[in-house]
Amino acid sequence: MSATTPAVSLPVDDQTKRRLDRGGKSEASTMAGRTKKRLSSRGATLGALVIAVLWTLPTLGLFISSFRPAGLVNTTGWWTIVQNPGFTFDNYVEVLGTGNSQLDLAGAFINSLAITIPATVFPLVIATLAAYAFAWIPFKGKNWLFIGVFALQIVPIQMALIPLLSLFSRGLNIGGVQIFDSLGSAGGYGQVWIAHTIFALPLAIFLLHAFVSEIPGEVIEAARVDGASHGQLFFRIVLPLSMPAIASFAIFQFIWVWNDLLVGLVFADGAAAPMTKLLAEIVGQRGQDWYLLTAGAFISILVPLVVFFSLQRYFVRGLLAGSTKG
Repeated sequence: MSATTPAVSLPVDDQTKRRLDRGGKSEASTMAGRTKKRLSSRGATLGALVIAVLWTLPTLGLFISSFRPAGLVNTTGWWTIVQNPGFTFDNYVEVLGTGNSQLDLAGAFINSLAITIPATVFPLVIATLAAYAFAWIPFKGKNWLFIGVFALQIVPIQMALIPLLSLFSRGLNIGGVQIFDSLGSAGGYGQVWIAHTIFALPLAIFLLHAFVSEIPGEVIEAARVDGASHGQLFFRIVLPLSMPAIASFAIFQFIWVWNDLLVGLVFADGAAAPMTKLLAEIVGQRGQDWYLLTAGAFISILVPLVVFFSLQRYFVRGLLAGSTKG
């Protein structure tokens, strides 16, 4: 029979025990615990509730006013809904048929979709490819080029509107070679797609590069040893791992383009105008029809709400990416 040696417990002081306990936990879990403790404190919860109430109260008033008759909206406040009850869908019916000789709000809603979806997809595709190149493809002048892209974020959009509009009207000719012909005057989808893509690329490349560069180098090197090309690395490794960051920026870009007035006013006028332009016009020259904005505002936020809630899980992952790293 073999003898069993009993386990011997060595005396350990409290300081060593605490050090061993901390060593058994990963640094990431420790950081996550501290972050969770701060965000779940009573003060943070109370502050979040106060901010939520203050942020939601005007929206609630806007929602109530959108279903009140024009006479009550112009004479009483929304908070008097109990003393002055009234409910109607006339505001929504009227605002959908309101517009100009070329377009009504229902058509502008379709225009906003036609503008926003491509203007979100195009910069994301280009920025994801550029972020991968800056992070994992060595080439001469990469750092200086990335600094130049980063610096473009400080250029105000207003400074680029007139030169860009002039470029679209004249076309681009380099060294006698016509790169593209004139896109005509403002009023088409192509111009506003290009404008939104150009304005979104610097920030998109910077944010996605920060995420893509955090992918462990061991994973990339292991795939290269197995013979993976850059295309396989991008589509099979980088793209799936970067989906939370891509979805997060997609939400920001979609909402920004959907709510944009300035770029749409310059590059998508006329029959291609988005909702924001018509909402600014339906109030009348002296603002006498401002009550229609209450219904128009909720029609305009319908699509962004659907996009946000459908991509919410990716949005949260993208915001928390890297928050638990030391």
